[in-house]
Amino acid sequence: MSLTLYGAILSPFVRKIRIQLAEQNIEYELVNQTPFMQPDWYYEISPLGRIPAIKDGDLSLADSSVIAQYLQETRGGIRLYGSTPAEAARVRWLEKYADYELAKPATFAVFFNRVVHRLMGKPCDEAAVKTALQSDLPPLLDYLEAQLGDKRYFLGDQFSMADIAVCSQLINLAHAGELIDEETWPALSSLLSRITSRTSVSSLLPAEHRIVSTVNGASVAEG
Repeated sequence: MSLTLYGAILSPFVRKIRIQLAEQNIEYELVNQTPFMQPDWYYEISPLGRIPAIKDGDLSLADSSVIAQYLQETRGGIRLYGSTPAEAARVRWLEKYADYELAKPATFAVFFNRVVHRLMGKPCDEAAVKTALQSDLPPLLDYLEAQLGDKRYFLGDQFSMADIAVCSQLINLAHAGELIDEETWPALSSLLSRITSRTSVSSLLPAEHRIVSTVNGASVAEG
């Protein structure tokens, strides 16, 4: 069956699925779809109009976590949800934490203001960025740092969707010009370096950087 992924490459949720597809050697077609002003036909695939969404033959699915689990269960390959029910539950919890908690300051506050708003010709709300960076983000990173501890990955030596989901948000933070402090969160900083060196991730980043660089160039020109 042919697999089609709909989404924008700077979305951390789309990136999460693209990393999984690469890790599991799944061929797919990427159709660019922004999270704004979606055409009517897109709502037949994603009822809430959100990205990512997929079509796999006659099946349509939306929501990155639903898609990720479906791909794991139907395509096999590398196990991204651990080897036991307890590990699977831990991965899904951390995936949810990244998607619903970490995303709020990292993507929807910092990244949206610094990158998306500028792409759309809107002003950057640096007050909102400051609040996210100084108040909202640190306790979330503290929790993830404690969960990671001295382990290589969140499941110890086993790479998982938890690592993908968390680092997808941290990549958006980096695109917005904010790297996490390696002295305050050394384990997370090392994890991010480790994940971005994987071919499944490093192969995606040049195209993302090209888009971000156009935003930065425009910002310099305006200044």
